[in-house]
Amino acid sequence: MTRGWAPGPFAVDFEHRVDWDALRRKRRARAAAAAQEAGLDALLVWKDENVRYLTSLRPQLIAGKSGLLNGAMLIGDARVILFVSGGDFARAQRDMPWVEEIYPIPILEERGLIDHFVGTIFADVLARHGLARARIGLDLASQAMHTALPARLPEVRWADGDAVMQHARVIKLPEEVALLEEAVAVADAVTETAIAAVQPGVREMDVAAEAMRTLYRLGGEYAHVVTPFVASGERMSPPTRLATDKIIRSGDIVFIDIGAMVNGYFGDVGRTVICGTPSAPQRKVFQAVYAAHREGLDAMRPGITNKAVAERIKAKAAEFGLAEDFLSLFIGHGIGIGSNEPPYIGEIFPGAAEVALQPGMAFAVEPLIWVPDVRGGGGVRLEDTVVITDTGVHVLSRVPYDQRLLDGG
Repeated sequence: MTRGWAPGPFAVDFEHRVDWDALRRKRRARAAAAAQEAGLDALLVWKDENVRYLTSLRPQLIAGKSGLLNGAMLIGDARVILFVSGGDFARAQRDMPWVEEIYPIPILEERGLIDHFVGTIFADVLARHGLARARIGLDLASQAMHTALPARLPEVRWADGDAVMQHARVIKLPEEVALLEEAVAVADAVTETAIAAVQPGVREMDVAAEAMRTLYRLGGEYAHVVTPFVASGERMSPPTRLATDKIIRSGDIVFIDIGAMVNGYFGDVGRTVICGTPSAPQRKVFQAVYAAHREGLDAMRPGITNKAVAERIKAKAAEFGLAEDFLSLFIGHGIGIGSNEPPYIGEIFPGAAEVALQPGMAFAVEPLIWVPDVRGGGGVRLEDTVVITDTGVHVLSRVPYDQRLLDGG
């Protein structure tokens, strides 16, 4: 199944590609095994990516309502129940025969509606399946939901279900790697389109618009981030992580981070290019980021920890005198059916887990260094999606790096 390249995202009759029914069964089995290992009788999930993982639901998404629209419940034997926003209920009933039970629900924001869901719809489901006294893992819920669940279901014991889902998802199945390849193929095309649109007199939002047209033309569902990231010139020092009405000018650094989600999986690709001719300070920052990025990719093999990878990246940046100039953010993140997911590489805040890399883990590696007061901007990020293999790292993204910034200096 894992070819190491993207043959196409469609179902065809002339070669074996992803068997969706088999993948759904495998994902459920992974989650069920993780729940059993954690001592749970069931999982109740509301995160978009967890619902997608368990059910393959592709719903309408409403800005600001993630976690309030659709949920799924996994019972110990890998049976799945879907709680779906009323607007998608009839379609889900017709088009998703692999889901055993589907119930319409309101937007879970108003207290009275939450109380109805918990006390009637959900309580009836628990009673029907003998789970009225179960231990259930929960991944995401509002304070109103947290209040209603124990009040209306006092004999249910609640536990952390998000960590269980993270554990189930961290090692990708071969079919998932194939889907990541397809998502990155689209993300590459989106990025190349954006780069081709960079010209003096073009606005950042124009670059994003051209890229999004390619995303939808190729069947992408949405960008890696809700706010496509195109930052030019001084907007990369510090980074403005939006596409604004700023006009791109000759001598501007331009960073593009839009990516693609296809069939539920994310491809995350970022490139920094120059509009016109780069200055010596711009080349220095670019070459530092490039060297640090390649150092990190070369380090990523089974057994090395995410902490050690980050140390290698920062040590290489130090050779350029830029070790203290990283963006105050992680420099790599897990990726898959979630756009950003654990484990993280180089998380700056305490508490992040130190883990050894294993075959089947997937990451977006994205060091960003910026320095102030550089004409045309002094901020650079390079980002690639990779999968850990038995022998090292397989880089999925193929967009070239800007040779004008690599040369000279």
